[in-house]
Amino acid sequence: MKLWSKGFEPDKMIENFTVGRDRELDLQLARYDVEGSMAHIRMLESIGLLKREELDVLLEALADIAAVIERGEFTIEDGVEDVHSQVEFMLTARLGDIGKKIHSGRSRNDQVLVDLKLFMRDKLRDIASATGRLFDTLISLSDKHRDVLMPGYTHLQVAMPSSFGLWFGAYAESLADDMQMLLAAYNVANQNPLGSAAGYGSSFPLDREMTTRLLGFADLHYNVVAAQMSRGKTERAASMAIASIASTLGRLAMDVCMWMCQNFGFVTFPDELTTGSSIMPHKKNPDVFEIMRGKCNRLQSVPNEIALLTANLPLGYNRDLQLLKDIIFPAVSEIIECLDMATFMLPQMKVRADILDDPRYDYLFTVEEVNRLVLDGMPFREAYKKVGQEVQQGTYSPVKEVHHTHLGSISNPANDRISAKFHNILKNFEL
Repeated sequence: MKLWSKGFEPDKMIENFTVGRDRELDLQLARYDVEGSMAHIRMLESIGLLKREELDVLLEALADIAAVIERGEFTIEDGVEDVHSQVEFMLTARLGDIGKKIHSGRSRNDQVLVDLKLFMRDKLRDIASATGRLFDTLISLSDKHRDVLMPGYTHLQVAMPSSFGLWFGAYAESLADDMQMLLAAYNVANQNPLGSAAGYGSSFPLDREMTTRLLGFADLHYNVVAAQMSRGKTERAASMAIASIASTLGRLAMDVCMWMCQNFGFVTFPDELTTGSSIMPHKKNPDVFEIMRGKCNRLQSVPNEIALLTANLPLGYNRDLQLLKDIIFPAVSEIIECLDMATFMLPQMKVRADILDDPRYDYLFTVEEVNRLVLDGMPFREAYKKVGQEVQQGTYSPVKEVHHTHLGSISNPANDRISAKFHNILKNFEL
């Protein structure tokens, strides 16, 4: 049962190879296929290709299919190629010839395009929401631990004083940058390709602006060839945004793994949030953050995988594009899972408040001493030399006080401004 059937069936081995996992993945597109079909037939009725009574019965039947999908009872039957075929065959079985009219002015090419645009638009909103939850958690923890000092590092060498407030807040603001990329991907997805048919338009007088309004798209892919070329571009933009978030989250996970190590001992988690060893009874392993780091590292390869899949494809639809779903669908689920896990774990982290009492961190305060001498009138290079000599001679004695008051520093982290920046981006997702 195929929409393109002309009275013959392909070899079973050919069918299995070309269909691949499409039937399984297409279940995620079912609700969007119905939504797109409802908009399409309303437009067909407006240009005289459907009668009003035909539209009414089609809308009723599609609403019933939507209810089946909502209940989780929708399946793609054996022998049916994809979700588009399943929906149309269900309509035809119920309504006869009226069901066969639904495909007028449409190709599976623009049908799957609109399904994917609607799917990606929703999933990018879901990622934005999950990112927002983690952002708010990080800002809250930054405020809570604002005055708890910790070592700052460069080259993984003890450098200058930092704080847990700065650490949490840094990852929060990094997510604000990631959200800019997510918003760009959202804007690419939020364009209507319906009416481009197989990529070259239609001789029917389709009202593409009407379907744009009905489906709530912000804009239209006007050029029908450009609409078809957007297949792969939307997924690539989304994958780059996902990879950007994954980069931030993967670095945070690495920090947590390192801070939990006994050689640092900066943070701990409740026993039930860690795992153990089959041979070493003392172990409390940061497996959650190691898995998170691994998943995020893998997610950063997704843009390259999509780029290689779509590189130098000739103009128009090519079956290679079907494989995009195998790549981007799991990536969407995985980044949301990682974001939600980080949001769950981080509030249960216990931070050490006395880290800098350890003499190994005495040299963190050398810059503070240089700056104090400069404020007292000594030229910077002379102050730098003086403190450097004290360090070399072993006579340096730290004054463990920090006076960082400028915007974005330890005592003035600007979390209110970071929050405003983030939420100004978030509101563009129309959540």
